[in-house]
This record gives sequence, C-alpha cells and structure tokens, in this order.
Amino acid sequence: MNRILALTAAAALAAISTLAPAAHAAEVRGAGSTFAYPIIWKWSEAFRERTGDLVGYQSVGSSAGINRIQDGVVDFGASDKPLKPEELEKRGLGQFPIVFGGVVPVVNLEGVDAGQIRFTGALLADIYLGKVASWSDPAIKALNPDLKLPDAKIVVVHRSDGSGTTFNWVSYLAKASPDWKQQVGEGSAVAWPVGTGARGNEGVSTEVKRVKNSIGYVEFTYVVQAKLAYGLVQNRAGKFIAPSAASFQAAALSFDWAAAKDFFVIINDSPAEGAYPIAATTFAVMYKEPKVPANSQAAFAFWRFALGEGEKYASELGYVPLPPVLVQQVKDYWAKTFKGGA
Repeated sequence: MNRILALTAAAALAAISTLAPAAHAAEVRGAGSTFAYPIIWKWSEAFRERTGDLVGYQSVGSSAGINRIQDGVVDFGASDKPLKPEELEKRGLGQFPIVFGGVVPVVNLEGVDAGQIRFTGALLADIYLGKVASWSDPAIKALNPDLKLPDAKIVVVHRSDGSGTTFNWVSYLAKASPDWKQQVGEGSAVAWPVGTGARGNEGVSTEVKRVKNSIGYVEFTYVVQAKLAYGLVQNRAGKFIAPSAASFQAAALSFDWAAAKDFFVIINDSPAEGAYPIAATTFAVMYKEPKVPANSQAAFAFWRFALGEGEKYASELGYVPLPPVLVQQVKDYWAKTFKGGA
C-alpha cells in the first residue's frame, strides 16, 4: 500500500502563513523504505511545523525508492539495503545511514504472546524453505518444549515487492543456513519456495494479523503498532534476544562505520553478546550533483533536523538514532560528497 505523506490544503496554508512565505517554502520529495516510513513521517511532520517546508514521502519499498532516485523523480531515496560503493560511483550517488531498527519474526498463534516463541536462524530458514511445515514439527518443539503449539500447517507470509526488509531477512537466513544460501540466496526480491506475498511492511502485518497459524517478518515499529506476537531469535553468542532499542543498538555499534566506504555496512548477525541478530539500517540515497539544487538544500536541512532534534522521535517509535560520533561522520561525508552538502 503506497502512502504519500502530504499535508492537507488547510494545514499547508496554515503552516506556510505562520512559518514562511509561500514563495520560499520548499517541497522535498522522497520515496522508498516502508521499514522507515513511520519515522520519516514523524520527522516530516515535525520539520514542517518547525520550518514550513514540506517533505513528501512515498512508502513504496526500498527497490522502488532506489529506482525513483535514479530516475530523478524524487530528491532522495530511502533503502534498507545499502548500495555498494562501485554502484554509487557509477550512478553519481551517495548514501548515508539515518536510523537503525530490526526485522522481526511475527506469528498468529492462539495462546502465544509476544516474546514467548523461540527461533534460530536455521529454523526460520527451514520454515521459509518449506522443510518445516507444521507448528508441531519436532524442530520447533525442541526450542519451545513448554509452549502449547497447534498441530497445524504453517502459513508463510513474505513480501511481494522489492524490499530492503526482505534483503535483511534473507541476508541473515543465508548466513544462518547453508541450504538457504545455496537454494534461495540473497537480494531485495527472491524466488520464495513457499508462502504468500503481501506488499510492504503494512501488508505483511495485516496478513499475519488476519490469518491464523501464520508467520511473517516486519520492522519492529509495525510489531508495536499492530500489537503482533513476535519471536525471540538466537544470536551468534547463543542467546535468544528480544527486539528492542538496546539490542538493535548493540548490533549497530559492533561495526566499524568509520572504516566503511560510503557507509556500506550490513549489521545483521552481529557477534556482540546482546545484539539482536536481524538488526538493520535505513540509508538515504541522493545525487552528488543534485537535479534540483534548491530541493537538495532543503533535503539536507531536513536530514540535519532528523539526525539532531529528530532523534527523540526515533526513540519514541522504537528505532535507534545514530550515535553522535556517527552523526558527525555523516555530516563530514555530506561536505565532501554532495554539492551543497556542507
């Protein structure tokens, strides 16, 4: 479901008349990640109230967001899958992290509440491969001996669109399962062995909530908003970790961001003891030489707000804001990478 962040005419007129003359109000256009939609929406509303400038964002998925920035129809794309440095260089783009979160397995099982069911990466891979097809399978019972689970078929739900959330999910499954790596692999979209598709984090959330005995994967904020039951996932240290700001932060801070060209870092499967194993980063992607300089300048004003005062909104929604040292690295990157980014 595509959602465009837009002010109503009345709200726009009120904001413009109060905060800035209409002739000077900028309108930034962005598109991409559904993973980060809730926080970008919140940032855009707060930014509009502060400055009068509008940020319109289409929640269309990471792959579509990258396509739209490449086509020059938006001022920024947002993706949960980082582009490789050589790809950025070829296309005249730069990227930088804006927020951290996590991809969470969610279930609809009678009598099973949030945090009660446990998974390993290998078990999740086997479920999505169709090798474990029933909730009464011994592999699930072995991890959950005290949990009453139905003798029912597992209804697998996955994304139908190109997705950074999918990228992080299958990237983790490929690290946890040789079978998954060989048979399915990685990417923003894959040939799913089993299951039914839904569009966006919103669609997967809705489908899991609707269908009994289902399993899906969504960004943690959607778990909270939809009141879905989530599972714990075993990390590399052998601990079953709940999704939380603390466990996402443990994963994000275990990597050396300063050493990574163009911030090309994937933070899942962290070795840190308290790290949630399917943590993820959303990146903003912009042209080094902007198509519309005025809009690009307004976009950087938006990002300065988001990574500064806007950090509190990220925390309120269950995301993890960038630590101060990384924020400074991002600003230094702007200055040397983007025309008008200083």
